[in-house]
Amino acid sequence: MDAIGIFALVVAVVALVKILTIIIKPRAWFNLAERIWRAPTLAMVICIILAAVVFYNLIQELTIVQIFAVILFVALLSGVSVASYHNEMISMASKILKDRNFVKRSWISLVIWLVLILWALKELLI
Repeated sequence: MDAIGIFALVVAVVALVKILTIIIKPRAWFNLAERIWRAPTLAMVICIILAAVVFYNLIQELTIVQIFAVILFVALLSGVSVASYHNEMISMASKILKDRNFVKRSWISLVIWLVLILWALKELLI
């Protein structure tokens, strides 16, 4: 199995375990998530490293345009997942936007997204 197959297997197994856990014992999944997010800087660093590893392997097989198409698919699925919590999402978004340090706290993510967006636009338009 190649790297992309391994990534797909990890997603499938984790998603299945998550869904089954949420159905059977939702508090257990919450407790795990709560432990992970207690150290947000560590979680961010780990996520960036893992994202870089996955991205490196994806870009060996796919174009940035194909990756953005997949991002759209995942964003739409995420929208389905959170639509039933629209009030909570609007409340959270309002709270985040009131934070005067929003851009300062999110600069790494914003820079990564801007680089990827510009790369995708370059491929699509040039």
